[in-house]
Amino acid sequence: MARKKRVPLTLSEKLHKIKAAGLKPLRSPNRFDPSQDKIDNLEERIERILSIYHKTKNAWDMIYFVMYDIENTKVRTQIAKYLKKNGCVRVQRSVFLASSSREKFTEIHQTLKQVQEFYDNNDSIVVVPVSADSLRSMKVIGQQLSIDLALGNRNTLFF
Repeated sequence: MARKKRVPLTLSEKLHKIKAAGLKPLRSPNRFDPSQDKIDNLEERIERILSIYHKTKNAWDMIYFVMYDIENTKVRTQIAKYLKKNGCVRVQRSVFLASSSREKFTEIHQTLKQVQEFYDNNDSIVVVPVSADSLRSMKVIGQQLSIDLALGNRNTLFF
């Protein structure tokens, strides 16, 4: 007998199943969760941010941040996987940067909105469009970091 092919579930369907099973907060919010995917080192994250900046030449593309504060570990993990699958780059544990078409932006926004409506929560998800100029003027504080030079912000200071 032939085996049935398993159709992948959408994020909404996965979260609906989680809700049906009963949601219980497993950890307090904003705590380190070792089960979450490893975050790349700072230099690798900066390289990915720069690649988004440099590839967004099409006027129809949008650059945007997706930030969240989600209490439930299962929901938080599913959202992180969904964002990565849709081309978002993890900047910090709960902050992603993306460059996509306006249609993809709307799709991501609508999916995250559905997720928020699935269960009773005090969570928040923020999607913030930014311009290429805003991204270029971004200041990052960190070790071994020269994002200003990489983005082409070469200002001269006279003393």
